[in-house]
Amino acid sequence: MKKYMTVILVSALALFLCGQGYARNMLQIKGSDTLINLVQRLSEVYMDENPGKYVSVTGGGSGTGIAALLNGKCDIADASRLIKAKEITMALDAGIIPKRVVVAIDGLSIIVNENNPVMQLTVSEIGSIFRGEITNWKDVGGANEPITLYGRQSNSGTFDFMVEMVLKGDHSPRMKRMNGNAQIVESVKTDETGIGYVGVGYVKTAKGVTILKVASGPNAPYGSPLNIEDVKSGKYPITRPLNQYVNGTPAGDVLDFIRFELSPEGQRIVEEEGFFPVSVSEEYIDFNRQTLGI
Repeated sequence: MKKYMTVILVSALALFLCGQGYARNMLQIKGSDTLINLVQRLSEVYMDENPGKYVSVTGGGSGTGIAALLNGKCDIADASRLIKAKEITMALDAGIIPKRVVVAIDGLSIIVNENNPVMQLTVSEIGSIFRGEITNWKDVGGANEPITLYGRQSNSGTFDFMVEMVLKGDHSPRMKRMNGNAQIVESVKTDETGIGYVGVGYVKTAKGVTILKVASGPNAPYGSPLNIEDVKSGKYPITRPLNQYVNGTPAGDVLDFIRFELSPEGQRIVEEEGFFPVSVSEEYIDFNRQTLGI
């Protein structure tokens, strides 16, 4: 609740500052619900350390953020998925050159109610559950109870990531589509038959849910999204980069803010918010250097 109040207050501040003539100097960031709490915290510390700099952070989903970048409505688009080919085409048609920066790593977490005896699943079983092919917990070692699905809406990058990387198909029409990670956590906490997927930053300290261990296949070891070594080694198979998209090679305030996010202080905040630093992957470190031209 405190985090949501902070988002509301900062959004109100943004509107006030716009009315006072500060809009031209305000960095506009929009997009992923998975990233919003993290980027909000980063922006608060950044503004504290840089008087006269203003940052507005709002959500709406990865698709909404990328659309805002393409329409010139934001400077940075937060996205928990990769930009789509059709979005790149639209961007280029609009004179936008989308460039990507990886600001954190997420171990996308599968959660069930704390009273559910199921402690682990394979990626294939998770896909079958969310496609609606497995509908009873007894089929994966649980009680003889129907499975209730909680997931995201279609404008969510997490929704798209699950479709592409885990489900390899469509979500079950029975899935309850929620507006954000926090809603999924609260729903599963109160539903003993529930299962959901959320960013690891939303569940590291959550009560009332079990974070499942996951294996890439029936003969593979099970890994935990809470264990940085499991994430780093690939033992935990449902990991993803958390991205920001900008127009062209970043410069000015955009570059300054991104440098802060990737600084030791910024990456410490990433860990404090429950995610993993970019340093777990040499690939993403090198990728960011190329994007930033350093």
